[in-house]
Amino acid sequence: MRPTPALMLTLFAALAGSAVAQTPVAVQERHDDTLPFVLEGRSFNNKAAFIAAGLRCGAPHIDDIRANEIDREIAPRMAKRINGRLSALDEAARGGVIQVYWHVITNSSGQGAPTAQQIQSQIAVLNAAYASSGFSFNLAGTTVTANNTWFTAGPGTTAETQMKTALRVGSAATLNIYSSNPGGGLLGWATFPSDYQARPKSDGVVILYSSVPGGSAAPYNLGDTGTHEVGHWMGLYHTFQGGCKKSGSQGDIVADTPAERSAAYGCPTGRDSCASIAGLDPITNFMDYTDDICMDRFSTGQNDRMNASWTTYRFNR
Repeated sequence: MRPTPALMLTLFAALAGSAVAQTPVAVQERHDDTLPFVLEGRSFNNKAAFIAAGLRCGAPHIDDIRANEIDREIAPRMAKRINGRLSALDEAARGGVIQVYWHVITNSSGQGAPTAQQIQSQIAVLNAAYASSGFSFNLAGTTVTANNTWFTAGPGTTAETQMKTALRVGSAATLNIYSSNPGGGLLGWATFPSDYQARPKSDGVVILYSSVPGGSAAPYNLGDTGTHEVGHWMGLYHTFQGGCKKSGSQGDIVADTPAERSAAYGCPTGRDSCASIAGLDPITNFMDYTDDICMDRFSTGQNDRMNASWTTYRFNR
């Protein structure tokens, strides 16, 4: 669970000397999502247009065929967790400390560098969000690279490949985070654990540098772009994947996240986009698209899936 908004405001107030401005949480909560929306200098007709542009998250879509293959690969470990019959390997792999290497990418003028305190605050946000899963995060190292091309690299580009090939360190169990300015308003993207074996150098999470706690990318500046993208890195899909057709091994393949027709944005309390299926939309889940202030949880099923994916694809690899 996340720290309370009051605690987060206290934390941000301590970020004196930060090069980026902080939008008060109270203002974020009152934002009218039907009004024009501006993020880091790019304007949209409203927040719905921002979401429709695909800029909330650039993680690759996992289609049903591949999702079913992955589900079969992790199914034995999921069954053991649900039945409470973990093997010695499953017990050893459950939870644990994930070593994080943070790669700060700036332009040639040095623009785009979160402060050391903001990076530590982002790690604290991750630790609060993932506490229920048993995982925690330790900042093991930080690099700073000035490179105009890498600074604006987008997903699937040659620049992304060059950046990660040059900077990535560690094993499948090492989280490499790259903070940069992908451009166009894109907040971030991540690779999935099932992709590591085929493309180890591509593994990691990229986030907009101003989405960290105290950054200027309001209302996405409490650190939950990082939380969301790390969720993909741990094996989770969006809560709205599969829409109202979610069943069995379709959708996000997590039984205790209610079906959701489409991504939610803002903080639409009481939204029920799949009215014929039990459960309101999971707008407070970290794997939806709502504002950072609205997100505060992973479900029990998501925690199980993260642990099963970790054991299958990342532990001791």
